[in-house]
Amino acid sequence: MRVFLFLVFLTLAQSGRAVTTSEEGEDPRPNILLLVADDLGYADLGCYGGDIETPHIDALAARGLRFSRFHTAALCAPTRSMLLSGNDNHIAGMGIQHNGADEFGYEGHLTDRIVPVPQLLRDAGYHTYMAGKWHLGYKPEHNPHRKGFEHSFVNLDGAGNHYDDQGWEEGIPIARYTEDGRKAGWPKGTYSTDLFTDKIIGYIDRHADDGKPFFAFAAYTSPHWPLQVDEPYWRKYEGRYDEGYEVLKMRRMESLKKAGMIPEDAVIPPPHDRVKPWDSLSPDEQEMEARKMELYAGMVDNLDHNIGRMITYLKSIGEYENTLIVFMADNGAAAEDFYYADWSKDFVQAHFNHDYDRMGKPDSFISYGPQWAEAGSAPFRYFKGQTTEGAFTAPMLMSGPGVEPTGGIHHGFTTLMDMAPTFYEIAETDYPAEYNGMPVYPLKGVSLLPLVGGEVDSVHGPDYVYGFEHEERAMIRKGTWKIVSTERPFSPNKFELYDLATDLAEQNNLRETRPEKFEEMMEEWTRFAAETRLQFPSPEATE
Repeated sequence: MRVFLFLVFLTLAQSGRAVTTSEEGEDPRPNILLLVADDLGYADLGCYGGDIETPHIDALAARGLRFSRFHTAALCAPTRSMLLSGNDNHIAGMGIQHNGADEFGYEGHLTDRIVPVPQLLRDAGYHTYMAGKWHLGYKPEHNPHRKGFEHSFVNLDGAGNHYDDQGWEEGIPIARYTEDGRKAGWPKGTYSTDLFTDKIIGYIDRHADDGKPFFAFAAYTSPHWPLQVDEPYWRKYEGRYDEGYEVLKMRRMESLKKAGMIPEDAVIPPPHDRVKPWDSLSPDEQEMEARKMELYAGMVDNLDHNIGRMITYLKSIGEYENTLIVFMADNGAAAEDFYYADWSKDFVQAHFNHDYDRMGKPDSFISYGPQWAEAGSAPFRYFKGQTTEGAFTAPMLMSGPGVEPTGGIHHGFTTLMDMAPTFYEIAETDYPAEYNGMPVYPLKGVSLLPLVGGEVDSVHGPDYVYGFEHEERAMIRKGTWKIVSTERPFSPNKFELYDLATDLAEQNNLRETRPEKFEEMMEEWTRFAAETRLQFPSPEATE
């Protein structure tokens, strides 16, 4: 047996893989469990001060570290590309969410300019598993099976029905699922969050006794629209939101302050123009609006239940204490309503129901819109899809091996690009300068392990620059300063300047009063735009 292990070690060492193995054949490196919620709001979780019951996530926070200024991308696919690459979404290939173009940055899939996290971890001796939402390319060569995942069950699209594989747009009448790279169907009678949890547990269980660590990515589609969940989950919240979204937003501001997530002097940003005052709605409209939020809360409640199932399983196989668990949302709260959107309404209304008495059922298509999304992103301006803080600032917590500040809160700036280098440090492997004979871009993030281990107070200094662009909305952040443009078509003249140290809600535009700082930030924008080869407008899709 020891001869065999030595030969394995020698072979992997010669291939450049990092290997750590004890004499008994057990690899002592921690497992990694990455849990990502889809469109979860900053203010939803109990441990962040939210009113939705999330005891299992709260328990993870109590033994770990919460992040109050963790930044994602502004939308689903760009976030996933940055999370799995440790790089900018354009460099990773997802400069626009649904485009597939023969242009740098807009390919619509993960490119060879980066090495995906699962590929390097698999090279380093980890099992790699995924279940849930992929959204990073549809062709076989772009499948997670070809990007380093040993086992995967995924929805290739950006969204899907939670009870079956009914599609939601003309070009996707049936949602596209694959398992290990092969076309897969939807198991009848299953609910998405339950199914994805079952898949992850099943994959881990296949190899639970072989002594190798695992990287498991549960890419949940909850609480993304359509808002659907079994009745017992949403009934718990019946009547809780009858006072409306404006009241909920105010309450969450206070509860966030009480939980220590935001400063006592934080103010509520004014609502987006799309939000109608609650008292302007008819009683029937208010009743329907309240039910939307009840359904949403039920979906988050069910998500927490499934995370509890995952924790129980890890404990049952003796791996809970040896698993670093990261829980995060993929972007800010979602304001879309595709039941009424011009480009989608014909198909959605032909295949789904919008009646009050069907809300939450498998044939119902409900979104909760900007009105509730702003309660989800309470202290920040706007929501998913924008480039204001409400689109980027998301809940994230870490728990497990190496995480020392039990129950603490980190208020410093961190980004999802920090996750890849964190995982590589845990796996004791390095990111290469080239892969398969091809040069790759260096990582843009840094490992969070020194931070969560209590060795340092911050990982990004005042000169760290974080940029983002998508569909002509753009921003650059440097330290606490930020320039942001939300209007389309894009023009550099539309940038506004904010100091987030004193203006979390982005209400005081300092462009005219701090011209020297604005000029400095515009120089950073010029460098960022050149590095990522931004195009305005974005190139036309070729696939």
